[in-house]
Amino acid sequence: MLFLIAAFFTFFGMFIVVPMVLGILRFFGIYTIVSERECQVFILFGKVVGMLDEPGLHFLPSIIGPAAFIVNFLGSTTTIDLRLDQVYQRSQPVNSEEGTPMGIGVWYEMVVSDPIAYLFRNADPRGSLRANVSNSTVRALSNMKLADLLESRHFMSKAVRDEVTPVSHEWGYKLGTVYIRKVHFRDIQMIKQIEAKVVNRLRQVTASIQQHGANQVSIISSNAERQAATEFAKAAAMRPFIVGTALNEISQDSEVADVMFAILENEKMLEGNVDITLIPEGMRQDLLTQLQASQDSPPGVTAHPTPPPVPS
Repeated sequence: MLFLIAAFFTFFGMFIVVPMVLGILRFFGIYTIVSERECQVFILFGKVVGMLDEPGLHFLPSIIGPAAFIVNFLGSTTTIDLRLDQVYQRSQPVNSEEGTPMGIGVWYEMVVSDPIAYLFRNADPRGSLRANVSNSTVRALSNMKLADLLESRHFMSKAVRDEVTPVSHEWGYKLGTVYIRKVHFRDIQMIKQIEAKVVNRLRQVTASIQQHGANQVSIISSNAERQAATEFAKAAAMRPFIVGTALNEISQDSEVADVMFAILENEKMLEGNVDITLIPEGMRQDLLTQLQASQDSPPGVTAHPTPPPVPS
């Protein structure tokens, strides 16, 4: 039971009493807490009585004196963010020296450098800086050559920053990096014409590459054909010499030569697809005589060949 009571009073004291006491002390101006990259400006009766930009816990009476006890009742405390901010403005209208309508995309960084000037010099310093960057971009980059607009990003960024920086300091802003991120054409018809020209140029280049490749292939093919024709001609010229040499060697042996020519003659006869009549060796003379007699017989008379003798 004692443990539960102690736990209850501890919870009540840590999460209810302590925050209430600290809130009352802060409300009466005893202390304040400044976060990282933050600034607090104390204003009393229309005057700035103190400014804190160092992060940590601060005892207000030691900084702004007795005004700390009434600043939250009769004055105000303004908290200003000192972190780096970034803004990107798209398609700022600019005309080149040739009259081409262009669009400029400007990216820039800014940070509050003077909190008091930020509060009292300008009612809308952020909007004023944005308008000043836009006007400076149009004023500094107009009437430039089209080639410079498309290529000289560093020069254009420096020109815009040099023109905006002195004015931004008066409003409590410190302008950081300025960079021209995008340069583009704003006329739709001009964009279409450029696209058509680029497409036609790509087609011409593609056709030229294809023609060059075809020419190279033709050259290689013609060279290969010429070399092949040369080798075939050399082979055709060497064939009679080789065949003649072989026949000369074969003709030195008459039996081999007779057999070879007989084989070649038989191969030619077989390749011709003709009918072959085989005549016995003993009947060749009688058959020739009968064929001669049949040719010499008068028309309408058929000569009957004498049948061959029947062997006994």
